[in-house]
Amino acid sequence: MSDTADTQAPLQGTTTTARTPPVDMKFEVAVIPVSDVDRAKRFYGGLGWRLDADFAKGDTFRVVQFTPPGSPTSIHFGKGVTSAAPGSAQGLYLIVSDIIAARAELGGHGIEVSEVYHRESVGGANLAGPDPERRSYNSFAAFKDPDGNGWLMQEVTTRLPGRVDEAVTTFTSPAELAAALRRAATAHGEHEKRTGGHDEGWPDWYAEYMVQEQAGEPLPV
Repeated sequence: MSDTADTQAPLQGTTTTARTPPVDMKFEVAVIPVSDVDRAKRFYGGLGWRLDADFAKGDTFRVVQFTPPGSPTSIHFGKGVTSAAPGSAQGLYLIVSDIIAARAELGGHGIEVSEVYHRESVGGANLAGPDPERRSYNSFAAFKDPDGNGWLMQEVTTRLPGRVDEAVTTFTSPAELAAALRRAATAHGEHEKRTGGHDEGWPDWYAEYMVQEQAGEPLPV
């Protein structure tokens, strides 16, 4: 018997049917290359992002960490943390539940943000204004930091099927939860019009709507 066959054969006393659950791998940090650490710190702090850390070791190493509101992932920038050229990070996505409100908030911080636009189709031309039907994944606004690192805000209210664990429903901020409640309230208003009266079971209906929406599953009608 060849060495290859030996290594492929199951060990005695083991089973090939048992599967070990995969280890969670949570994406924690993206590194942003900048030329002036203090200038970048003022910029990202001015966005209203949370400053988590500013550690330095001598004159050769410094790392600054910020986290956007409601985000499970943070950014790092500093000195001695990356060899990438300042401004070379592009297509950094920020997912928002309301693109109009998100753009207005950044503008309120004095940040130059593009006008909201949408795409005619996947890979199609950019058209002015948010998607007329406010479809998920289809409305955008962009901005850059002082080095030219490019950020893209994308409006997502309903995830595509399979993109969210159906057993877990989470909202990362009061604003995100409030936006989901408003969408559920609007949809429930249409539900009551169809059924012809007040729905005493509206809390259950809201809950089902919000869970199904986040999981990308069919919504109650």
